[in-house]
Amino acid sequence: MIGYGKSDVGKIRANNEDAIYVNNDGLGALSNLFVVADGMGGHNAGEVASGQAVLAFCEFFAENTDFVLVQDLLTDGLAFANGRIYEGARQVASFSGMGTTLTACCADDENLYYTHVGDSRIYIISDDGMHQLTRDDSLVADMVEKGEITKDEARSHPEKNVLTRAVGTDRDVDISKGYISIAGINNVLLCSDGLTDMLSDDEILDVMKTADTMADKAENLVARALEAGGDDNISVIVAGWMAE
Repeated sequence: MIGYGKSDVGKIRANNEDAIYVNNDGLGALSNLFVVADGMGGHNAGEVASGQAVLAFCEFFAENTDFVLVQDLLTDGLAFANGRIYEGARQVASFSGMGTTLTACCADDENLYYTHVGDSRIYIISDDGMHQLTRDDSLVADMVEKGEITKDEARSHPEKNVLTRAVGTDRDVDISKGYISIAGINNVLLCSDGLTDMLSDDEILDVMKTADTMADKAENLVARALEAGGDDNISVIVAGWMAE
């Protein structure tokens, strides 16, 4: 699997608290790796949290090259990143309470593996449409599941940014994980909520269907989110199996 990433500060924020990582060539025991993180915290702590979490996550794979189950390797890497951010927040007063989402995936010849904390997302796109692979760790996601609000209402809800889990805010974090067969998948999309708060699933799918290359898809998604307001940092990675 190969991918293309794009991150933009947006039209409102002064700095980019998102961080992305695209590795098409392999890292340690992984054949590829794609990561999106969206930081939170004052005094630039969000930017520190997302950047350091991605660095720690990737560092873990570079140092642990022995083959183990990919699913276990990904979750161990995310736990390692959680510890790094948690300790960093304790050591620097201005970083107290900082945290970040972190959503990552990789693929081999049979399966797509993913790990996840927060409300950044992974979508899979096939001939049948688009499906959200991850579940948001957020207050509004809980409200949608309980039938208290609709999915469309969640996008503009005043508490849409309230997370129920984040990397680095606690010593331990509950990590989501999973894998699916790559059969039938055309593209994989990773993104921060700066994309999904601006564009509906139908609008995202329209770009994914009409743009030709993975680079075009990523660039066009960011451009559409900016046109829709660009209220937050916007980060996307589009990955697939066709060389371009």
